[in-house]
This record gives sequence, structure tokens and C-alpha cells, in this order.
Amino acid sequence: MARLLLGVSGGIAAYKALELVRLATKAGHAVRAVQTPTSERFVGTASFAALTGAPVLTSEFERDPARGAFPDQAPPSHDPASHLELVRNADAYLIAPASANTIAKLAGGLADNLLTSAALAAPCPVLVAPAMNHHMWVHPATRANLRVLRERGVTVIEPGEGALATKGEWGMGRLAEPAELLAAVEAVVALGPARPRPWDGLRVLVTAGGTREPIDAVRYVGNRSSGRMGFAVAEAAAALGAEVTVIAANVALARASGIRYLDVETAAQLGEACAREFAACDVLVMAAAVADFRPSAAVDGKLKKDGRDELALVLERTEDVLSGLAAVRRPAQTLVGFAAEHGAPALAHGRDKLERKGLDAVVVNDVSQPGIGFDSHDNEVTIVTAAGDEHVPRATKDDVAQAILATVDRLRAAAPARAAERAR
Repeated sequence: MARLLLGVSGGIAAYKALELVRLATKAGHAVRAVQTPTSERFVGTASFAALTGAPVLTSEFERDPARGAFPDQAPPSHDPASHLELVRNADAYLIAPASANTIAKLAGGLADNLLTSAALAAPCPVLVAPAMNHHMWVHPATRANLRVLRERGVTVIEPGEGALATKGEWGMGRLAEPAELLAAVEAVVALGPARPRPWDGLRVLVTAGGTREPIDAVRYVGNRSSGRMGFAVAEAAAALGAEVTVIAANVALARASGIRYLDVETAAQLGEACAREFAACDVLVMAAAVADFRPSAAVDGKLKKDGRDELALVLERTEDVLSGLAAVRRPAQTLVGFAAEHGAPALAHGRDKLERKGLDAVVVNDVSQPGIGFDSHDNEVTIVTAAGDEHVPRATKDDVAQAILATVDRLRAAAPARAAERAR
């Protein structure tokens, strides 16, 4: 079992940290907590002390009765510096909730309280779970601070979307749920002997979201893809043990720890990112909705009405990214495309795409059906392969992702035979 040091900064989400402690101790982990003085306005130290069975500290100048030891350790014979001893004994240091202010301090390397001093001295993995108002979450300063932390090897556990503390507000910024926080810690610590997983060593590249092709500095040609299906595939592949990279086109969803994300906007940018990443992957799942056409010339600045009643927009074809990748594929690579079609010809279009682009599978969904497809939590698809079609009835996108990866498993198992047949 692990020793988890929990840092609690100020914010209404501090109450969730109590549930995290309960789950962690129930799982057999030893937990110590440190708090910022501001966090005490939301949850008192007595609550964390009761759940951890250990003293809770709020200042570097406060004597630690346990002398830096965790509940499963015997205290040393001397009084060490608490900000050094706690992280020396910890297997992981999780800061949850991490306020925008605390994140800024960590990015700047400040050590003005026990929580930040411990982070600066930590030889163990550090994880940060942000929680704040949506406007603070999307502010460029916060985004830049998080980039700095990620570059230094800090694991950022993305917040969720939902109702925020301020009445009537909705958006990104909710602290991840306690079970998610604990799972992230356990994944980083890698408790006990590593258990082999089916896709250990497999490299998976997923595209998600929808591209936006600029008309001018303000407007664009785009689509309604949210990226939910691609993100679900990526998370399912990571859970199987794969090393996953996601090329995300304009996706505003929460991001899972342990997955690498590359953000793009246009079809050209997505194509460039795919070209860089494709050679290293074993499986490509092309779930992004890539624009087939773009304005032939984007206008600098903003188009004005200027008294006209209509505007003619000339479009040109974009690069067919998936066909280009299929043309340079290695024999061992598995390629899965998506086809969002409308109405009765959907399956025929999917089968044509499979053959025309040289793919191993095409996931066809009929977007004419209500309640599935773009920006919904459910989907209903047919997975088309050379061996036949598999209909996946309406289910959550997480469940559909599992079905897609099961097909990939079967395709990879049959790959040697297919390669030999092509060679004859």
C-alpha cells in the first residue's frame, strides 16, 4: 500500500478531499494531510485528522507531533523539518483541490506556505487536481501555469464540467470526483508488482473533435463534433495499458491523466500532427470530423456587411488525411476510420470508404437518428470490416468504445493471416 500526502488548498471543493481520504484509507493507504490557512475556512483540520489518524499541519513553523511519519511508520527520534520529511516519506503528493492561486505559486516555484514548500521539496511524484470557477479555469494565465507544471512532470488531473459553487453557474472547473483522484494516484504510484494488461506496449493514436476552417478572424466553417467518442476510445485504450496520444480538434472536454493530448484547430494542422505521430503508432482510430472543404482564402480581420444582402463563399477541398496515412502504413498497423452518414445509404458509404481508403475498419453512425452522434453521450454504430458488419445497439459512448477496441483486437489477431494473403 502507498503513503499519500494530501495538500488541501482553499476552495469549496475541499469537502471532496475528505471523501478521498476515506476512500484511500479504506483501500489500505496511509494518508497525511497538510492544509493552507485559507482551506480551513472551508474544512477544519480536525476533520482530516479524524479520517487520517494523523496530525494535520498548516504551517512550516508548527511542530509535527508525528515528526513527519505516516500512520504506518514509527516516528524518528529527532524533529525533522516537516516540509522535507513528509514528502521524503510519501509515495505521492496530491494537491486537491488546487486553487488557481496555488497553481500559480507552484508554477512560479514559490514556497510561501507548508503546502507549496513541500511541493518544491518533493522527490516523489506530484499530482495537482485543479478546482475553480470556469472563468478562472479558461484564463490564459491558468492555462500557461498548467503547461509549466506538466512540462516539469507534474500530473494534472483535469476538472470536470457541471454546476459550479456560484449559484446558477455551469462550466469546467469542478474538482474531479474522489474515486478518480484515488485512481490517478494509484496509477502514478504503480502499487505492487505491475499487472500485465492486454495492450501493454501498444501505441495508439486517436483523433477527436471537429476541425474549424477560418472564414475571417472571427468566423469559421465547422461541424458539431464534441470529441466525446474519440476521448472515450482513448480512455478505453489507456485502461487496457496502451500508450495513447490524442490529437484533439477544438475539444473542450475534461482530459484523463496518463494520456498525451495535442491540440489543433484546422484540417491542415490535424494532418500535420498525424503525419508526425503516425509512424510511431500501432493503432490509428480516426474519430475526428475533419472538414472536407475550407474557404479558399481566409480574410484578414473581420468581414463587414457593408450594405450587401449576400456573401459568396468559395470553398476548396482539404487534404484527405486518412487516405494519405493509409498510403504509407506499415503492414502491422491497424487503421480505423469513422463515417458520420445520414439516412439509408449510410452503410453503403461506410463499405465504400473501407475499400477506397484501404482501412481495416470503418465505424458508421447514422446522424439522422435523434439522440446519438454529435455532442450526445450515446451512440449507435455499425462497425464495418472486410469480414462483415457488426451492429452496436444504442449505448453510451464508453460502451461503444469498448466494442470498437474489441474489433481492433480481432483485427490485430488476424493480421498475420491477412498479410500473408495479400503477399500471395
